Amino acid sequence: MLSVDPHMDYDEPLFFQVMKYAARADRDVVDMVSGNPDWEPPEALRRGLREYADADADQFQYPASEGLRALREEIAARRNVDVSQVVVTNGAGEANYLAMARALERDAGSEVLLTDPVYPYYPGKAKMLGGDATFVAVDRDGSPDVAAMREAASEETACIVANTPNNPTGAVYSRETMAALVEIAEEHDALLVADEVYDHFDFSGRFESALTIDSEHRVVTTAFSKSMAITGFRVGYAVFPESLVDAAKTRHMLVNVAGSRPAQVAVLEALRETDPAYYEATRELLTDRIDAFTDALDAAGAEYERPDGAFYVMARFEGFPGTLDNVERLIDEAGVAGMPGDAFGERYDDWLRFALVTPRATEAADRLADYFG
Repeated sequence: MLSVDPHMDYDEPLFFQVMKYAARADRDVVDMVSGNPDWEPPEALRRGLREYADADADQFQYPASEGLRALREEIAARRNVDVSQVVVTNGAGEANYLAMARALERDAGSEVLLTDPVYPYYPGKAKMLGGDATFVAVDRDGSPDVAAMREAASEETACIVANTPNNPTGAVYSRETMAALVEIAEEHDALLVADEVYDHFDFSGRFESALTIDSEHRVVTTAFSKSMAITGFRVGYAVFPESLVDAAKTRHMLVNVAGSRPAQVAVLEALRETDPAYYEATRELLTDRIDAFTDALDAAGAEYERPDGAFYVMARFEGFPGTLDNVERLIDEAGVAGMPGDAFGERYDDWLRFALVTPRATEAADRLADYFG
């Protein structure tokens, strides 16, 4: 266990710092920093937007604060939950914020248990909400160390956050692992927040949603940002237990009033009309990129983790630890921009993280192979 890492306590997210540095470089740079998909959204989504543009003016006004009823009904039917449990949010980011806020405002402790490595916005949210982040190192395969999580949990534990498929490790947590985390949350009157935003990017065939685990101590969050390649639309949702949903809706209303109506209309059209082949094609595209990228890492003599899910690869090059200085050096000398491993915690601080959401992923891999080979 460790306390808040200094790299996770900054005014400007480190992602933006690295992207700005790459933009100022004197050479061509392949951006492998951010998780912005580069493929086309579903055609039905574009169609929904075009149709919405011709709607009557009254359709341009506030939607229901918790989300369009038709969208929430579609989500509820797909996830086998009651529509009353679904709150449509401004992306998975707000969904996680609402869930973590609900955990911390129950007078059930102030500690937030996080994995190490971790997506840096989780500890940022914990701090913003007045919580105290505690990090627990993952197992070698990137999955949570359940025994260590159980040992770390206490009466001060209010929240446990688990992201699967995982950013940055690419691990897909087993259902048994998620059930054990729910059990720990129940034992300590905490909430497990299961962030499943990469659920469509499971290459292992093992992913099962935490919604299959019935508990009043479990919240599931996700978004359409990655699966439909629409990070700019900001449409996500959270599924709360009935006992927690009213407070979450109130906070959502006070912070946002409501989400974007045209974005929700377009997402609803896409949900109804998009064939599963769209998502399969995306997984095939990413699998090809992972193959090419890891082949180049082999040529460079790198150690790496082949992801079972999401679209990030963690890699370690001998004598080249994953610091911000080395990330900048890689931009200047190799023309590839990744993220420093120590931005995600201590467990992988010698590693670098690369996002494979660029058509130039193979080119970037070749540059790395040339640089380190």
